[in-house]
Amino acid sequence: MSILKFDNVSKSFGTGLHENKVLKGIDLDVQEGEFLVLLGFSGSGKTTLINLMAGLEKPTKGKVTFKGAEIEGPGPERGVIFQNYSLMPWLTVNGNVQLALDSVFPQMSKAEKAETVAKYVKMVGLSHATTRRPAELSGGMRQRVNVARALAMNPEMLLLDEPLSALDALTRANLADEIEAIWNADKKTCVLITNDVDEAIILADRIIALNPDGTLGEEFRVTLPRPRDRGEMNHNDEFKRLRAAVTTYLMDVGIEAKAEGTHSLPDITPIHGAASDLPAAVQDASGSTREDRFLDFSQLHKVYPTPKGPLTVVEDFNLKMDKGEFISLIGHSGCGKSTVLTMAAGLNSISKGVINLDGRAVLGADPERAVVFQSPNLFPWLTARENCAIGVDKVYPRASQAERQEIVEYYLERVGLADAMDRGAADMSNGMKQRVGIARAFALSPKLLLLDEPFGMLDSLTRWELQEVLMEVWSRTKVTAICVTHDVDEAILLADRVVMMTNGPQATIGKIVDVDLPRPRTRKALLEHPDYYLYREQVLNFLEEYEHGKHGKSGAKAEKKKAA
Repeated sequence: MSILKFDNVSKSFGTGLHENKVLKGIDLDVQEGEFLVLLGFSGSGKTTLINLMAGLEKPTKGKVTFKGAEIEGPGPERGVIFQNYSLMPWLTVNGNVQLALDSVFPQMSKAEKAETVAKYVKMVGLSHATTRRPAELSGGMRQRVNVARALAMNPEMLLLDEPLSALDALTRANLADEIEAIWNADKKTCVLITNDVDEAIILADRIIALNPDGTLGEEFRVTLPRPRDRGEMNHNDEFKRLRAAVTTYLMDVGIEAKAEGTHSLPDITPIHGAASDLPAAVQDASGSTREDRFLDFSQLHKVYPTPKGPLTVVEDFNLKMDKGEFISLIGHSGCGKSTVLTMAAGLNSISKGVINLDGRAVLGADPERAVVFQSPNLFPWLTARENCAIGVDKVYPRASQAERQEIVEYYLERVGLADAMDRGAADMSNGMKQRVGIARAFALSPKLLLLDEPFGMLDSLTRWELQEVLMEVWSRTKVTAICVTHDVDEAILLADRVVMMTNGPQATIGKIVDVDLPRPRTRKALLEHPDYYLYREQVLNFLEEYEHGKHGKSGAKAEKKKAA
């Protein structure tokens, strides 16, 4: 039975020449009791769609109905959970949940309100934090308050607008499992907007893709039995088939459709007629005689002083990398991944041990070690070209101005910004800014490229696209690289080896997986490779083992003993 219906709905903003058509011709039936996931990416109109369901927006054309009646505005029968927590900072957990009851059920007795609040706060696992205020809660806990508040209003339908996107991977997975358990217990109708394919498959009865042009795309039925365990899914052929089908569809309508409209420039002719397809100055700057043990982490420690005494964050970190090797560094939040990276960059002092790069100890920051952070850190008043050119003069002191400009343009073209070189950073999307950050790092022709969750702030489609860009540019330069990530698929896609860190404090290397998959790699090809899910399972199993706080050093010893 249909509970919510879109009948030829379109939504535009602005008028005339400034009209922006966000949604076009949407026909949609949401069935009572189903869990529907709308899988969309930036600019596809997903938030507008959920706002129409919630009654926060009205259609430009067509109509949206709930149980046959046209939606005229917000109502308690449709509970909404947004990406932003929207909690009152001066109220406790219980106070924030009760605020909703006071608004929707003003006649409810004080005792009944207290009982209802306690029920839903317990349901989301926050009974131990009832008197805490939002500033005392983690991001995951704040979102749990949001979920409890929506549930306390006893809506017939839950509308979830990317409620997990601001959370780290582990918290996101745990909260998604809780949402599924709540839905399974109450069988409320749920509509979830997300950009995460795995999240969609784990939760949905039905997945509908939102196309970039604001139309509804292909529909995918999810027939996997519930409850759905993420680890077991790696062995499920239907999960693998569905994951590949959804991913391929999204990449086809998103990345490839976008690429068709991109102006393509020919490769730059190498200076002095060099045989390589890289500029000559790049070849000169990146030369080295050492191939094996090009980068050597030896007995690396990081200790911070605290009022209670020294705190060892990283301990006995030992790793040797060959020239041109790409390593992914993965582990739970707080395990010291970024600490290792910043020590390698020379941005964080080494407490004990040494890092040798190309036969020399790392002492302080140097452009031979380029870093791409999660936030691009561009100068907003400069253009893409000007931001990318920073540092190039120092790295290529013997190159002419024309050659330096050639290097800048070469890498901006490689990351897909041929038509936006003179656009100001302030006018760029997050994805475009990160492209400039990647181009700027490669333009320094570093001996070591360090990437600290470079795609962590981006939606999935933009992340996939930039991963492909990174792999394409890296395949031309073969620069030695380390990428810190919390994304298992990203770690395997990029790396020759995945290095897994135990939990902190005293974090160290717990396990290393050699990724013997053919290069050049694409996400589509990997999903079809018979060994891909075997690698994925090894990394997921390690992360699951350390999920509940297995201690770093003792855990690593047990891991090594088991491996032996």
